[in-house]
Amino acid sequence: MSLRQMEYFLMVVEESSFTRAADALHVTQPALSHQVKALERSVGGALLERMPRGVRLTPMGRAFLPHAQLAVRSARQAERAARAAAGAAGGELHIAAVHAVAVGLLPAVVARWRILHPGVRLVLREYGSTAELEEQVERGVADLAVGPEPKEWTGTVLSAGREEIVLVVPFDDPLAGRGAVRLAELADRDWIRCAMEPLVQGRPFLDWACGTLGFTPRSVLRTEHTSTAVRMAAAGVGIVIAPAHTVRGALGEDCVLLSLDPPWHRPLAVFSRVPLTGVAAAFAELVAPGSAVPQEEPHRPVGEQLGEQHLALVRHSRREQ
Repeated sequence: MSLRQMEYFLMVVEESSFTRAADALHVTQPALSHQVKALERSVGGALLERMPRGVRLTPMGRAFLPHAQLAVRSARQAERAARAAAGAAGGELHIAAVHAVAVGLLPAVVARWRILHPGVRLVLREYGSTAELEEQVERGVADLAVGPEPKEWTGTVLSAGREEIVLVVPFDDPLAGRGAVRLAELADRDWIRCAMEPLVQGRPFLDWACGTLGFTPRSVLRTEHTSTAVRMAAAGVGIVIAPAHTVRGALGEDCVLLSLDPPWHRPLAVFSRVPLTGVAAAFAELVAPGSAVPQEEPHRPVGEQLGEQHLALVRHSRREQ
C-alpha cells in the first residue's frame, strides 16, 4: 500500500469516475486503474464498485475512506512542516478557525504575517461551530487552529487570551448610555440570535446564561450572519449578543455596544495535533504573543473559568432579588 495509491483512490471517489480522475491526475486511465487494483489487493477486497456510469464505494471502501483521507492529509502536512522548518519559500500554512474569530481576530494577524513572511502563502478554512472546528483539525485539514479553547485536546494548546461577549442595541435604546447591563434586567426583552453566538457546556451562551438566572430568552429572529443581526438590532428588532471581535466590525453609528455586568469572556487558543514548529510556531506567536513561555500562574481548565463566571452571574441575580 502506497500513499500514491491512496491519493488515486481518493481522486476517483471525489470525481465518481476513473476517466475524470485520470484527467485530474494527468495519468492514463489504465495506469490509474492499475494503482487502484493494487490498493484493493493490499487491503484484501474491492473498495470501489465499477458501474456503467461512474463508481461508488463498497462497504469496505466506506470504512477505508476516512483513514485514507487522514493519511494523505497527514503526509501533506508533514511536507509543509518540513519545508517551513527549512525556511523554504513558496510554502503554505493551512489555518482553521471558527468564522467569528476569522472575521474579528485574524485580519490584523494576517496583514502582519504578509509583511514578515511574504514567501509563505496562507490557506484559511472557516467553520461555523467549535465542535466542527475541532473535528476537522483532528482529521488533519490544517496545520493549526484558532478558536475557543478546546475542553479536551491531546495535542498542543496555546492560550490566545480572552474574548468578551457583548450586547448590541440601537443608539436610541434606553440602555444605550449605560455602558454595561445586567443580564437579569433583560428578561422581558426580544433577542436576535446569531450563528456566531458561542456555546457553553453544549448550549448557546444566551440560553445557558439566562437559565442560570431563572428565565428563558424570548427569541424573535435567528440569522446566520452577524452583519444582518447588527442591522436588525439597529432597526429595533431586538438585542444581539455575540463575540466582541465579530460585532465591532459590523457596528455603525446607529448601534451601541454594551458590556455585560458582570463581564463574560471566553478563552481563545491556538491548537494543533502536533507540536508547532517553523512558520506554524511563528504564526501562533502572532496570534498569542508569548504563549509558549511558561507563565507564573498555571493554566486553568475552561470548566473552572466557566464556573467562576457562572457564580458571578448568580451572585448578581441574588443581589437584584
